[in-house]
Amino acid sequence: MTATIVDDNVVVARAPRVSVVRGYRFELVKLVSQWRIRLLVLACWIAPALFVAGVSRQSTLPADTLFGRWMHATGWAGPLVMLGFAGTWALPLLTSVVAGDVFASEDRLGTWRHLLVAVRSPRRIFAGKSLASLTVILLLVAGLACSSTVGGIVAVGNQPLVGLDGHLLAPGDAAGKVLLAWACALAPTLALAGIGLLGSVALGRSPMGLLLPPIVALAMQVAQMLPLPVAVRLALPGYAFISWNGLFTSPAQVGPLLIGIVVSLVWAVLATVLAYLLFLRRDFTNPAYDGSGRRAVTTGLLPLVALTALTVAVVAVATPSMGSGIEQDKVQRSVATAFAHLYRVQTEQLHRPAVTEAQLKATAACNKGDGQVAPQGAGNDWRCVVTWHLPGVAAAGTAIYQLDVASDGRFVADGDGPKEVNGYFLVRTPTGDAPNPLWQFDGNVELLDTSSKG
Repeated sequence: MTATIVDDNVVVARAPRVSVVRGYRFELVKLVSQWRIRLLVLACWIAPALFVAGVSRQSTLPADTLFGRWMHATGWAGPLVMLGFAGTWALPLLTSVVAGDVFASEDRLGTWRHLLVAVRSPRRIFAGKSLASLTVILLLVAGLACSSTVGGIVAVGNQPLVGLDGHLLAPGDAAGKVLLAWACALAPTLALAGIGLLGSVALGRSPMGLLLPPIVALAMQVAQMLPLPVAVRLALPGYAFISWNGLFTSPAQVGPLLIGIVVSLVWAVLATVLAYLLFLRRDFTNPAYDGSGRRAVTTGLLPLVALTALTVAVVAVATPSMGSGIEQDKVQRSVATAFAHLYRVQTEQLHRPAVTEAQLKATAACNKGDGQVAPQGAGNDWRCVVTWHLPGVAAAGTAIYQLDVASDGRFVADGDGPKEVNGYFLVRTPTGDAPNPLWQFDGNVELLDTSSKG
């Protein structure tokens, strides 16, 4: 305590200033003392390991999920399957429960006056609450990543991982790429956390503040499924939840990923700053204060809309691609590259003479809609004929694939014969019997022309 002399007879005691560090620790203790936060931490550090280990032991795999078809083959596929699920569902909900409620809880409990008397600074209160919620969110994300990795490695083992262009990643390389993919997913998670803080401040006790992060995330997911131009797709903060796929090609498709990370971080900063400005201007003397709808729109919503428009314009100028980004030559190049890599994997599994990609000289001829429509854009009507050559064999081999290409560039190639090449049959691998690697495989078409064509 400090003392201030008002006159000769009166001494007023004044509490010492509460630092940001003390406020942060106080808010962190408040958060982790809540039963729902403790349950979330426990679930994030235990449930992914049980899920990945259980699915990896099942006879049926989630082949419609990226890397799901490889969960029998390597433990590094499990954390990537979990990352895909987390980006779609888990992380938006977690940011909603933590950041979306960190300010609104004080409105429901009516404890703002007590907190202001104790801390005596709205700025330090905002900093403490924001840092505490960020700490808990990072703890939850770390739990999802570590738990799913441990579950996969324990259940299946530290085996090589097949990338999205068919090339094998050594266990050490796969570990680094998995860690980097989860780290990249932090950027859109921070953007959702900033939106959660903004909703919690602007909407007060209204449940809409709590629901704002998952609603925004759902809107972003719907937008990614629409046939939007590449510039618009990259300008949305949720794109970094998808573009980590580019890490698992050779060379890595880092252009869309870097743009997605930068956009997400800009959204995180702007949303947090807007929440800070609204918090400083709120009425703490009114216990029934429930936010100002007008101020939430003018100070909260409109700047984010303006940021989206500005980002679209900047991306469109920096990467002049207002089309879908899915073009015939890109699809052909991706399919041929993946086929050549996987052909080598199949050759090794069947104990045939080794062959290199250079010797195969694989090419692909692809069309869309049986040649009746322009060969560009997403759709499940792509058809590719792959041609390759074997050393010492005069005749070229051919194989047919039906492709389902998504708007984000990911595609699934389904073998359509000949059966002995890309049909369904089991091959013996070090981890047990597995489907023919050339039967069905995942691939990725880079939407931007930023990677090397070599």
